[in-house]
Amino acid sequence: MRGFGFEEHGGLDRLAFVDVPEPVPGPGEIRLRIRAAAFNRLDRFTLEGIPGVPIERPHVLGSDGAGVVDAVGPGASGVRVGERVLFNPALWDGSCEACRDGQEALCRNFRIVGEHTQGSASMFLVVPDRNVHPLPEGMSFAEGAAAPLVFQTAWRALSTVARVVPGERVAIVGAGGGVSTAAVQVAKLLGARVAVAARDRSKEDRLRTLGADDLLVFGEEQPLDRALWQWSEKRGVDVVLDSVGTPTVPRSMKALARAGRVVVIGATAGPMVELDLRTVFWRQTSLRGSTMAGAREFREVLAHLAAGRLRPVLDSTHPFEEAAAAFRRFDAPDHFGKIVIEGPTG
Repeated sequence: MRGFGFEEHGGLDRLAFVDVPEPVPGPGEIRLRIRAAAFNRLDRFTLEGIPGVPIERPHVLGSDGAGVVDAVGPGASGVRVGERVLFNPALWDGSCEACRDGQEALCRNFRIVGEHTQGSASMFLVVPDRNVHPLPEGMSFAEGAAAPLVFQTAWRALSTVARVVPGERVAIVGAGGGVSTAAVQVAKLLGARVAVAARDRSKEDRLRTLGADDLLVFGEEQPLDRALWQWSEKRGVDVVLDSVGTPTVPRSMKALARAGRVVVIGATAGPMVELDLRTVFWRQTSLRGSTMAGAREFREVLAHLAAGRLRPVLDSTHPFEEAAAAFRRFDAPDHFGKIVIEGPTG
C-alpha cells in the first residue's frame, strides 16, 4: 500500500512516498478508506525523530483523517460498511486506572495515530471501533480531516485543564496554526475575552472572523509579557495557551493575574525554561501541561462541530500526489489553519 511519509528521519528532503503493508482489521477494529487526511506540526517532529519514541519505518505520516468504513473486524460495532466517518487519533488501552476513571488522555499507554502508529496519509487506516465516529451531517471529508486533533487539544486545554469561565481573559500565543485557530473558537465558546499574540498583524482579519477580540503584536521592542500586561489593563491575564516554549513561557507566566494559568500544549521553539518561583507562589499561579483529550471530551467537541458552534479552518486542500508540497505549507508566511490532502485513488 502506498502512503506519504519517510524512509529515514531528517528534514523536508526526507519526505517521500513509501510502501507499507495494507492493514487488516483485527477484533474490535475498523478499516477506513481515507478520503482526506490532514497534517499537524506533530508530523514535522515525527519526521525529524522524537527522542525516546520508536517509530516504525518506512513510516506514513498523518494523525487526522476522514473517509468511509471499508471493513469491520470481528466483534467491532458502532458503524457500518460504507458509512462516512472521521476518527479520533488518540489511542488508549482502556484497562489502566486512568482509563477506568474516564481519563483516557492520562493513559499509561497513550499513543497517537501517525506518531506511534502508521498514519492516515494513505489509502487505508485501521483503528479501534471506539475511535470511529459518524461524520457530522453537512461536513465534507476535508473538514472532517481538519477537525479532530486540533479541536480536542484546544478543548481539553481550555475547558478541562484551564477551566476557563465566562468573562476571563484568555490569550493564545501564535496566530496561524491549526490549534490556534481552534483555540480562538473554543475560548470564545467558553465565554472568554480572547486575544491572539502574534509577530505581526497579517492574519488579524481572519482571527477576528473566528472570534478573536484583539490581536497583540509582540517582539523585541514589545515583549510578550508587556503586551499581555497592557492588554489586561495591568490586572494580568487569566489564561495563556502557549505552544512555543522556551522564548515565551516565562513571559506568559509573568503576565498572569492572581490565580492565573499557563497551559502548555507544545514546545515548538524549545523545551527548557527558567521561572521565578517567587512570582508563582505570591500570585498563586500555575503552569499546566495538556495533550490531546479523552473520549468524553472528544464527543463534546463533535457535538459542537455538528451544531456549528465550532468549525474547521482549512488552509488548503491538495491532491495526494502533491503531498510533499502540501507539507511545506507549514513554512509559508500566510499559512492559516489545517493543511489537507485528498486520499489516494486506485
